[in-house]
Amino acid sequence: MNTERDDTANDPRVFRRQVLPLMALAAPLTIAVWLALCHLLSPVPGMENPADRMVFAFKCCCVAVLLCFVTGVEAVAHERLTTPAFDPLAGCESHRMKINLRYLQNTLEQLVVFVPGLLGLSWYCADGSAMRAVLATTVVWMIARAVFWIGYHRAPRFRAPGLVGMVQSLIVLVYVCGKFGY
Repeated sequence: MNTERDDTANDPRVFRRQVLPLMALAAPLTIAVWLALCHLLSPVPGMENPADRMVFAFKCCCVAVLLCFVTGVEAVAHERLTTPAFDPLAGCESHRMKINLRYLQNTLEQLVVFVPGLLGLSWYCADGSAMRAVLATTVVWMIARAVFWIGYHRAPRFRAPGLVGMVQSLIVLVYVCGKFGY
């Protein structure tokens, strides 16, 4: 790990110059993955009833929480149980644990946008064919969370490709609010 700090490391202009190209590369790839999933997956059977679509979306949310949030909780718990950081007030958190804690906080914040957007999206889907969008949205969000977490451990600027998951959640939420408004 590079512990050497550069004076430009905290300069927002330098950070933006490093992050924006990474996001620009990640955005089309993310869109391509979402479109591929949305068009190549089989239609979800039994989705004619809105209640069934909501239950399916709820199950997708549960999988996302399990694979993205609970894994972060486990990572922090494991380190707390095996290091002097067992006492959270002792200030013994390693750099790794601090990143994991920030990942957890960020994931919790993103879940607040992702979950209602996904549930709303499922409400406005007409059938099992349209429900592929719910599944694609869930898979892309989970991949983005993994990319964010792994990138964060490499260097803060490498979180950028994972930020497209939040952009996706915002787009879905805006779509749902727009559908509701009309």
